[in-house]
Amino acid sequence: MDKILENDPSQLLQQLAPDHIRLYRWGATQTFFTAEEAATALDTTEGAATTAIKALEEFHLVDQAHGSVNLQGLGNYGPSWRVVHPHLAAARMANAESQLRRRLFELSTRRDSLDALASVHVTRADEREATEVVEVVDRLSDVITLIEQASAECEHEMISCQPGGGRPTEELEQAIARDTALLTRGVRMRTLYQHSARRHAPTQAYAERVSLAGAEVRTMTELFGRVIVFDRRIAFVPHHQCRGGAAVVRSPAAIGFLVNAFDRAWDLAVPFGEPEHTPVAVDDLRQGILRLLSKGLKDEVIARRLGISLRTCRKHIADLFQELGADSRFQAGYLAATRGLPGSLEDEA
Repeated sequence: MDKILENDPSQLLQQLAPDHIRLYRWGATQTFFTAEEAATALDTTEGAATTAIKALEEFHLVDQAHGSVNLQGLGNYGPSWRVVHPHLAAARMANAESQLRRRLFELSTRRDSLDALASVHVTRADEREATEVVEVVDRLSDVITLIEQASAECEHEMISCQPGGGRPTEELEQAIARDTALLTRGVRMRTLYQHSARRHAPTQAYAERVSLAGAEVRTMTELFGRVIVFDRRIAFVPHHQCRGGAAVVRSPAAIGFLVNAFDRAWDLAVPFGEPEHTPVAVDDLRQGILRLLSKGLKDEVIARRLGISLRTCRKHIADLFQELGADSRFQAGYLAATRGLPGSLEDEA
């Protein structure tokens, strides 16, 4: 493509210095000329003459003489040039501009065609990326439908983390049939609850039924969050705003992170059982209360974090105060630290 069309015309006009115009005027008196001849006639260097010729060539004001390249072997004179009338140069520039406009139109048309094809062209990388998106679902009924579908397609493992104490009865009723079907197919099922779920009768009944069918259920003081994962392929986490909604995660990296967090919690949890048969769980709960007390958290926050009622939380706090002989939260934390009790300020440090 002509250089004249690749630059700003105003800049090109500035390139025609007086020496370039002088060479053009001299060349107009010659049939053909070389850079060497121009340099001699104009009393300048051959390099300066060559520069002027190239500047004029950009404006189509000089042509290389036809066949002059083939004649270079007869002597070291370089190519021969001849000047072009400005009207002819202008016509050539107009023609080149017209060709450029047609070329730009063709390129624009091709670009539009490529954009249209992009919407239907799906590569393997595109397919892999599409499986790694996060789908946000606002309605509880839609979340339940998606979970039931994932459950029906599950072949190897289902894990779930259920903070907040006991689960609602209607939710457990929906889960029992789905989870029993999973276990019947040989799918391994592991579920984490908080210790407070041991005092919730519907959750106790659910845990007993699924345990008899082969499920594993454990509890611990605090959980990292609510999540359900099927075959380490698809995960459901709570919606950040809509109650009952969920984010459906399919990214292998994100799911790997969630499963790793679950496995760490699972190793620290204790098997589910009747409250009176699990003194470890009770001790863990009270240690958790003591630890959160030492951080200065309010009763309401502690109860919510540990999945217990506010009344139960305050009863445990009162028992701890009595056992430690403390009159305040700060004193309870201090006394626990001096006695080396787990969950104390000293243990946190």
